[in-house]
Amino acid sequence: MSGGKAATARAVAFSGPCGAGKTSLLEAMLFAAGTIQRKGSVSGGTSVGDGSEEARARGLSTELNVAGFDYLGDRFVVLDCPGSVDFASEADTILPLVDLTVVVVDPDPDRAVLIQPLLRRLDELHAPHCIFINKIDKARGRVRDMISALQPFSVEPLIARQIPIWNGAGASGYIDLALERAYAYEQGQPSKLVQIPEDERAREAEARYKMLEQMADFDDGLMEELLNDEQPSRDHVMTDLADELGRGLIVPVFLGSAENGSGVRRLLKALRHETPALQGGAERIGADGRCAAVLKTRHAGQAGRQTLVRVMSGTIADGEQVTLPDGSVERIAGVFSVQGEAQTKLDKAQAGDIVCLGRLEKAKRGDLVSADGVARQSKAPVVARPSVYALAVETQNRADDVKLAAAMARLVDEDGALAFGPDPVTREFRLAGQGEMHLRVALDRLKRKFGVSVSSRRPETAYRETIKGASTQRGRHKKQSGGHGQFGDVMMEVRPGARGSGMVFDQKIHGGVVPKQYFSAVEDGVRDALMKGPLGFPVVDVEATLLDGSYHTVDSSEIAFRTAGRLAVHQALAECNPVLLEPVHVVTIHTPSEQMARITALIPMRRGQILGFDPRDQWLGWDSIRAYIPEEELHDLIIEIRSATQGLGELEFAFDHMAEVTGKAASKAIDARQGMAAK
Repeated sequence: MSGGKAATARAVAFSGPCGAGKTSLLEAMLFAAGTIQRKGSVSGGTSVGDGSEEARARGLSTELNVAGFDYLGDRFVVLDCPGSVDFASEADTILPLVDLTVVVVDPDPDRAVLIQPLLRRLDELHAPHCIFINKIDKARGRVRDMISALQPFSVEPLIARQIPIWNGAGASGYIDLALERAYAYEQGQPSKLVQIPEDERAREAEARYKMLEQMADFDDGLMEELLNDEQPSRDHVMTDLADELGRGLIVPVFLGSAENGSGVRRLLKALRHETPALQGGAERIGADGRCAAVLKTRHAGQAGRQTLVRVMSGTIADGEQVTLPDGSVERIAGVFSVQGEAQTKLDKAQAGDIVCLGRLEKAKRGDLVSADGVARQSKAPVVARPSVYALAVETQNRADDVKLAAAMARLVDEDGALAFGPDPVTREFRLAGQGEMHLRVALDRLKRKFGVSVSSRRPETAYRETIKGASTQRGRHKKQSGGHGQFGDVMMEVRPGARGSGMVFDQKIHGGVVPKQYFSAVEDGVRDALMKGPLGFPVVDVEATLLDGSYHTVDSSEIAFRTAGRLAVHQALAECNPVLLEPVHVVTIHTPSEQMARITALIPMRRGQILGFDPRDQWLGWDSIRAYIPEEELHDLIIEIRSATQGLGELEFAFDHMAEVTGKAASKAIDARQGMAAK
């Protein structure tokens, strides 16, 4: 791409691990571009990004930050993605459609593994990206060691665009290998052009030749020049860098310090000259014609539902009608530019712009909305992230019960990684998501934005009980209170059923001692009795057979036989050696191989049974462990897994079977249930 003014705004995503300095880099760029007159700080709560109360209270990004600026005549919009794994889903719809992703990392080789999932995702998308090694002023190791640590996780070669100039206290400047120029860092100011130090010339020549060799793998002309010991022109080098980055063949690596403003303007100039054109992102998601890609939705009080989009081609104007992927149409009620938490009303948005569209009630994350009447499906569907942590919630004020469902629906609409609804077994309402912090932030936002306060607790485990023995008992219900009375009399046999069979009802009545019309009532009575067994839990896997009974021509009724059936089964269950059952899930844990031993040790501590382990498919240096783990032990397992793996470990689980539980675990569950019943 030429250095002249671009035809469209460039969209650049900042991504990387928590604490790498992405929001600080955004702040430094806004300051360097003159968009803000004073640079704020994340820790002080004064940055343009992280403007929400939840983000500032925690000192880290909890949602997507959006801010734009002009630099040397070009328009840039930066999407600053949260680094915490709890909020990683915010980047899922961003990475496919931006022009370039800047991966911000620490200069510590020991933390290089934290970048592997992100680099893998970018490789899968064939999305152009570069790396910015931040906090270079605090680095204590060699940059080449950092690049060497990162390279195994990238399909494309990592190409050092700069090398640092070291002094006793750290990096004091850098040498630009493409321009063959040296710069000294000036805190808060543009770096100062200086002569390449004599003692650095040999290192610069070696590093530059390596850069050119890596680039020559994709340019025969450059390879021929190197073989003939010819020096390629600066224009040739710069053109190749932009072309190979745009085609996703190389990953340039830059250096700097966002906190001090060091290297930020050099990065800005590189973005200006080398960021690929908008057409690349449009092709990745199939956005031909006049359309915009939906990044996420927001609910903004009186302003209603707002849809954050990137316009991929043409213009989209206020009041215009747009077509959704299913063919339905909606009308835009407002176009707004976004700068942190602030918005400005516009008449229309141009190709490349990232704006909020007002009052689109049906558009959802990942959709393409078209202004030319054509229904389009995105080629980059939204990544589905399974929930790994849940809380049971209930309103603190019963008057808020009605508001809760609507407020939660809006939260889930804003954050696709959340899920809310009643548990089909325990009937409690559960909020599920990507981790404890994810849910705590969601509950804080629920109170702040929608005025609904809830209390939360650990969800109940769906314990059940079953029986090991058999018993036959009579249930007799007789009541006389003037006029017609009530009479029902049954003999029931109760015995164990096959695991997973639930409840099986049968009858072996002879001679009409219990009329047919009462069979279903007796069955309903059996179900009533099984709702709570002797241990306090619902009873499953039971066969109940109606053997005998008697009736009264006047006083017998369905309600009487239902009561008689319940009494008979209730008495029988106590004689059938009841035992406790717990749900057991099949679990898969993905972990870096270095932490394999720590993760393996966690499983028996949680009463788990290891089924096996294998290298993780197509992941370098990762393993996958499969195990059976009881549901009771799963609640905070993801917290321990992440603690043991620097936040990298992943967890998948699904219900597999019910298993008998004995000993202390059974006693604890029964005592807890009895304690709840006594309240």
